[in-house]
Amino acid sequence: MKGLYQFIRDSWQNPNHELWFKRLIEWRRQGSITRLDYPTRLDRARSLGYKAKQGYVLVRVKLRRGGRLRKKFRSGRKPKKMRRLKVININYQTIAEQRANKKYPNCEVLNSYYVAKDGKYYWYEIILVDKNHPAIKSDPRMNWISKPQHTGRVYRGLTSSAKRSRGLRRKGIGAEKVRPSLRANLGRLH
Repeated sequence: MKGLYQFIRDSWQNPNHELWFKRLIEWRRQGSITRLDYPTRLDRARSLGYKAKQGYVLVRVKLRRGGRLRKKFRSGRKPKKMRRLKVININYQTIAEQRANKKYPNCEVLNSYYVAKDGKYYWYEIILVDKNHPAIKSDPRMNWISKPQHTGRVYRGLTSSAKRSRGLRRKGIGAEKVRPSLRANLGRLH
């Protein structure tokens, strides 16, 4: 016997292409950060901690796809290290979370999930929590986010997508230099 969320998950695996065609046309015209009333993927949002109550903010972020390049160098000789490709060790999802947090500085990023992509853009939905809201402070399962050590967690790589790009999903053989951090392991004597 399937439940509601299982039906939603199955419909996500076999999407209605006409609906998505209309949806993406509408999303392309919207701004890069759009506040939502309800999630596009209810099953995914609920599994990541979203609740339809006060204190929770849902945002859709639009990102440009493609390689991260600097502007083209106009003239002059450049050193070898001055390459056009930007090397940043974070994924697009983490960048989307950081942009959402910058737009809503009184909130903390709880989690995020992928929604769509086309030839030009990625779309992610970000779950933000207003850490000073009374409904959040009185909730025993969510009031941990109001504590000062969780301030700016998206910028310190503490969200789920950032932990994935930092290699923290691995354990054991091959992951010896991942913890406590890659930089901390540079100075460690073996």
